Amino acid sequence: MLEVLAVIAIVAYVIGRQLLGEPLRGKRVILLPLVLAVVGLTRLGGHGAVRPVDVALLVVGAVIAAAIGTGQGSMMRLRDRDGGLWGQMPARSLWLWAALIGSRLTLMLLASTMGAHVAASSAPIVLMLGINRLAQAAMITRRAHRSGIPFAQEKDGSVFLGGRLQELNSRLAGLTGTPSKPSGPFSSSHPSSPSGPSTPTDPYNGPTTRR
Repeated sequence: MLEVLAVIAIVAYVIGRQLLGEPLRGKRVILLPLVLAVVGLTRLGGHGAVRPVDVALLVVGAVIAAAIGTGQGSMMRLRDRDGGLWGQMPARSLWLWAALIGSRLTLMLLASTMGAHVAASSAPIVLMLGINRLAQAAMITRRAHRSGIPFAQEKDGSVFLGGRLQELNSRLAGLTGTPSKPSGPFSSSHPSSPSGPSTPTDPYNGPTTRR
């Protein structure tokens, strides 16, 4: 019962902050959901043996939680404020929270009728919340990087991940053959060269020589 109340308090706190808007710091956006997911996973064993039907229902719940989290990350309004990422959820995003809670209750009732005691318990709640937050974090990180906006500064003045996302994106672009050029005020790449046989030009160093 205390676990359920703790989760309700966490959800209410998260919803309140997101509706009001807040600076999005990398550690809070990424690491906190990861901790929730790990803690939730370790608590599954405390409710008896995990049977195949439990695993099946947990996988379904995880997929639903991740899908809703992706939708939440897509819906969040992201802005550059004071040189860092700032986000706010619109009021219409509340229906996604309702869908997440409703899906969890539905799966718990279904698990109870199927004799899946672990899936029917309160143990998966923290795990599903962590998965939901991780999916939202992945979408927010992707959108922010494409816009060229870094995470807001941590309390010590550092920026979580720093330039590593840019390096990762460049490597992925090299593997896929697609250009890597985040658009936005923090883009570090030069304007792309025009299509065709013309020689590309660097606006700062003059014409470049094509090899």
